[in-house]
Amino acid sequence: MIRFSKYLWLYALISLFVLVPGVYSLVRYGLRPGIDFTGGTLLELSFGKTLPEETIRSSLERSGIPFVGFQTSGTSVLVRIKPEGSESVLQFQKEIERSASVAATVDRNETVGPILGSELLVKATFAAILAILVILAYVAYAFRNIKFGISAVIALIHDLLVVLGVFSLLGHMYAVEVDTLFVTAFLTTMSFSVHDTIVVFDRIREYRKKDDKTSFEQLSDRALTETMGRSLTNSLTIIFMLLALILLGGETIKWFIVALLVGTVSGTYSSPFIATPVLLLWDRWEKRRVKSGK
Repeated sequence: MIRFSKYLWLYALISLFVLVPGVYSLVRYGLRPGIDFTGGTLLELSFGKTLPEETIRSSLERSGIPFVGFQTSGTSVLVRIKPEGSESVLQFQKEIERSASVAATVDRNETVGPILGSELLVKATFAAILAILVILAYVAYAFRNIKFGISAVIALIHDLLVVLGVFSLLGHMYAVEVDTLFVTAFLTTMSFSVHDTIVVFDRIREYRKKDDKTSFEQLSDRALTETMGRSLTNSLTIIFMLLALILLGGETIKWFIVALLVGTVSGTYSSPFIATPVLLLWDRWEKRRVKSGK
């Protein structure tokens, strides 16, 4: 049996090392919102060959279209611009065809208004808060103890801060934007984070029913030792799949997959090293309070 409970300070240091830069960036710079939230047009063009970035940039500037940014992926170009009419898009298409001497095909032309973007942000925030409250209530009810529910939610908030902090840093340093796919990955992280935590907590509960003489720390160490192999196997399977998608999935879904990967890694870590230590510290605090009361 591995004595995980001996190294609670180490888990706290690791979490602080990851959280502090991300939270600082989140407070100072925030997230870089995409067109889904700010409003604008998403235009994807495909060509018969790979175009230099300078050619794309110069074509946008000559067309007079106020663009937010663009990304290239093989023979495709994804351009983010402010809401424009079909005439402006057609003008840009002709300009880039003239500059590159190759025909362009419009694969995607989507426009999102700022009102829809604000509504989406409000709904996403409401969904996240509702999910946290439901998870807290469900875990507390399932384990008949509010400590389990609060510990699971603290680990969940830890994972969400990690994802938000990482993307705040990516947005500040590499102009990575958050969009509706990021919201999907954000909510998926919540479910994955609690999934592993419940497995560990359920094993602790089983041991407490069978053995009321062994200390809570030893029962937790035994539960973590027995579930660690299963958790790592499950998580590594997902991580390998996500890494393959990052390498082969294309530019369109790249940052969506990165968000899922960060959430998966953080969720794998938080179940044994955040949720369970919080439960242990709470148990120690209750015991000290009972002793001092006597």
